[in-house]
Amino acid sequence: MYTLSVSSLNEQIKSLLESTFERVLVEGEISRITFHNSGHIYFTLKDSSSTIKAVIFKANAAKLKFQLQEGLKVVLDGTLSLYKPRGEYQINCFTIQPSGHGALALAFEQLKSKLSIQGYFDTTRKKPLPKFPKKIALITSATGAALQDMLRVAQSRYRAIEIDIYDVLVQGESAAPSIVRALSSADTKEYDIIVVGRGGGSIEDLWAFNEEIVADAIFKATTPIVSAVGHEIDWVISDFVADLRAPTPSAAMQMILPDSNELNQYIDSLSSHYNQRIMQKIYNSKQELTHLANLYAQHSIEKKISHKIDEIKQFRDSFNQTISFKMQNFSKEAESIKIRFPHVIESKMNIAQNQLLTLQKMLESNHPKLKTKKGFAQISKESKVIDIESLKVDEIFDLMSDRVVISAKVLTKRDI
Repeated sequence: MYTLSVSSLNEQIKSLLESTFERVLVEGEISRITFHNSGHIYFTLKDSSSTIKAVIFKANAAKLKFQLQEGLKVVLDGTLSLYKPRGEYQINCFTIQPSGHGALALAFEQLKSKLSIQGYFDTTRKKPLPKFPKKIALITSATGAALQDMLRVAQSRYRAIEIDIYDVLVQGESAAPSIVRALSSADTKEYDIIVVGRGGGSIEDLWAFNEEIVADAIFKATTPIVSAVGHEIDWVISDFVADLRAPTPSAAMQMILPDSNELNQYIDSLSSHYNQRIMQKIYNSKQELTHLANLYAQHSIEKKISHKIDEIKQFRDSFNQTISFKMQNFSKEAESIKIRFPHVIESKMNIAQNQLLTLQKMLESNHPKLKTKKGFAQISKESKVIDIESLKVDEIFDLMSDRVVISAKVLTKRDI
């Protein structure tokens, strides 16, 4: 018998497949879909009992009118081909048409809608997580990489935490009951937080977290629950029901555990801040005390007495200066007066003598004895010389010459 190499065998199989199945139409449900950076889309097509790999290359993928997604039931139009390096055969798709929802996707949407109506997703019922948990439970596979990731993050972030591990099945038909039992048990303990999760996988791999019994257990728990299932793009029912959804298991630990390095820095910052506040308070108090002391000193009895003494001293000095100035001025004025007094007196006496002589002459010139003119007499009343025009009818007056004084009465008065 002729011996074939692996490459030769794969080549013959490839030729046989591609010549026998030049064009096929296959219906099934999309699973394990991968959008490659090249633009090609790789996925698995399955039904209830079998799976087959499929690919649609960039040129044909660009013609799709809808987005391929997990659980979507489709009809593929393509040809069978063999990938020789791995000896795997697949469907090379020319076109893809939707064939309604996949069974799992439809079940997911139906349960999501049901639980939403029942209030399982309401934000008002979600429990707050403590900022500094002391004890947490991890419900996951003890042999999975997800657990190691969570423990590694916990070790690096916050060592002052007690962690209990509940080993459960996270995949297969028995996974959901296993998770429920662990949740029920952990919820009776005094944990601050319970984390339920696993690593990434297909929708079938993650389906246990889409089961209604798991959703019920999370909803009824009194302990805060964190759902950390799969990758960031994976969403399961437990994510919606839990009090907190983490995109990955390791992210869950980062979200629920404080960072000890940040805490130390924060404590240092608080210490510095409070030291500054205290120093500022002390400084402000000193300033206020100094201000009060100054105010007291300004308004104290001693200050007032000192101020009055200063005022008296200033008044006394001012008075002495004024008196000294007045005395100096008085001395100067007295000396001036002493010098000018004889001259002033002599001048005053000369003026008085001249005035006396003038009055004497006037008196002599007006004395009745000097009135020698015949027919004229001086008219007076009450010993005062008056004008004749001032007399009135019946008024008594005196006529005085140098030898005789006659009392008379005005009988009539007329103008001439």
